[in-house]
Amino acid sequence: MAWRPDVARKAAVPEWTFGARSRPTGDAAGMRAHREGSIQEEQIVGAIKERLRADLTAAMKARDDFAKSTLRMAIGAIQYAEVAGEQAKELTDAEEIAVLTKEQRTRIESAETYAAAGRPELAEKESGEATLLARYLPQPLTDDELTAIVDEEVAKVEAELGSKPTMKQMGGLVKAVNARVAGRADGKTVATQVRARLG
Repeated sequence: MAWRPDVARKAAVPEWTFGARSRPTGDAAGMRAHREGSIQEEQIVGAIKERLRADLTAAMKARDDFAKSTLRMAIGAIQYAEVAGEQAKELTDAEEIAVLTKEQRTRIESAETYAAAGRPELAEKESGEATLLARYLPQPLTDDELTAIVDEEVAKVEAELGSKPTMKQMGGLVKAVNARVAGRADGKTVATQVRARLG
């Protein structure tokens, strides 16, 4: 999902990243530039945290306050996850994606809450942050693509068991599917599809 999440409003696309025609100078300008477009898809390449740091440096030079605060939040979330366990560690790309996916989902939910409460300015800010975070996440799977993966994993278990899997195998199936989708589908959606497939 690169700068075009279905669930979030379009928000700022900084000039320092995508070569927009006018340089954003702050939060409002940044979000306005994102809404106007120049959105280009980009594949996940290399360590995500390093990309975030490089983009933060560029945002600081461009004086893009909106992108700067959002990128700092994202880096902070990854750094917190690195030391959250019993022993500090560098996160894999998949683990970094999981962290950013959670942060993005939180902002989407917050935007919906603010919109329902009649606070459009806060809803727009949260949506803008969700859209910016989407740049660092892989393209989401379609329903058909996710269904195909679920079917493949169910078929594997069925071949191993010699019979159709039941709800007893649900945990293992959800784990296997989540490992394959790697941030391209929400965990709740995966669990729902697996449960429906087991019937």
